[in-house]
Amino acid sequence: MPRVIFHLDMDAFYASVEQRDHPGLRGQAVIVGAPADRRGVVCAASYEARRFGVRSAMPSRTAARLCPEGIFVRPRMEVYREESRQIMALVAQAGAVIEQVSVDEAYLDFSAQAADSDPDRALQAAVPVARALKETIRRERNLTASIGIGGNKLIAKLASDYGKPDGLLLIPERDKALFLRPLPVGVLHGVGHVTAAALKQQGIATIGDLQDHAGDLRALVGSFAGTLAAFAQGNDDRALDLDSFTRSISSETTFDRDSADRPLLRATLKEQAAEIAAKLERESLAAQTVQVKVRYGDFTTLTRQLSVDEPLADPVEIYRIACLILGRNQLVDRPLRLIGTGVSNLVAPTSQLLFDFLRPKSSTAADRPPEKPA
Repeated sequence: MPRVIFHLDMDAFYASVEQRDHPGLRGQAVIVGAPADRRGVVCAASYEARRFGVRSAMPSRTAARLCPEGIFVRPRMEVYREESRQIMALVAQAGAVIEQVSVDEAYLDFSAQAADSDPDRALQAAVPVARALKETIRRERNLTASIGIGGNKLIAKLASDYGKPDGLLLIPERDKALFLRPLPVGVLHGVGHVTAAALKQQGIATIGDLQDHAGDLRALVGSFAGTLAAFAQGNDDRALDLDSFTRSISSETTFDRDSADRPLLRATLKEQAAEIAAKLERESLAAQTVQVKVRYGDFTTLTRQLSVDEPLADPVEIYRIACLILGRNQLVDRPLRLIGTGVSNLVAPTSQLLFDFLRPKSSTAADRPPEKPA
């Protein structure tokens, strides 16, 4: 049976939600993230702002220099998550198997609906479905989405990327290798900056170079060689990952000024531990690994972690281990720009933890986690 895979990607999602909800922002260069006069980064940028070179994860101060007319908007994560739930509910009505990979992005498998044994005819028959889905999102949510259609996840993702914004691009099976030839190797799944640089040193800059390479790729990329060669031809047998289980939970704080003040750092870690513990409780999970992330003024970033035998979910325990990691690894040897706490290796809670989850909560202020400062 031919595979029919969509990659759905909401266009400039956070910024588009803000422009929809606040008509005065429509047509403006909207930058969602920390204000320009505060330490922090860009979460998302409207297409009007992107024309100035503003990109996500860029320091807000840099974005302000690139785009002096940019309008900075504080992110509203709960609003975006609720919007995502509404959109995915609409997608589910179309009958697809869904792998949601982020709040604004999902792979959709329509292979079961393919009525033709010929791969390209099956893909072409799915185009009306994609058009209808885009129109439904536009009508019901007043937002635009780009959809890429291909015979696998790799091709569908690249199709949506190159069709944005508000695009619908199908890459036929017969043309996929030709489509890939001029693209840089870095667009392939699994090829990061280090791998791309190693390939470029050997004269492999484009996917066409990779397709034509007659040598053994194992010397360059090790065990990834076979997968990389297949990706270069547009072949990808990865199935959709339908495991929606939360893999990690984290919280980060960027300071207005670099700080090595111990009381401030401890208070920040305690606040983050309370936030993470609340999320663990909501999802009835416990963690076996605690991680601390620090970023210094020169943007050097370090992460250190510690695993425990008994899963934990208590904010006091998360905070205690985070402090232990910070001290054991001497991470505060100079002022910090950012500090973060995270948990991973998430599992179902033990019987005692489950009892603690279900136990009625005291209504006294002493039993409630501290509120974040405004």
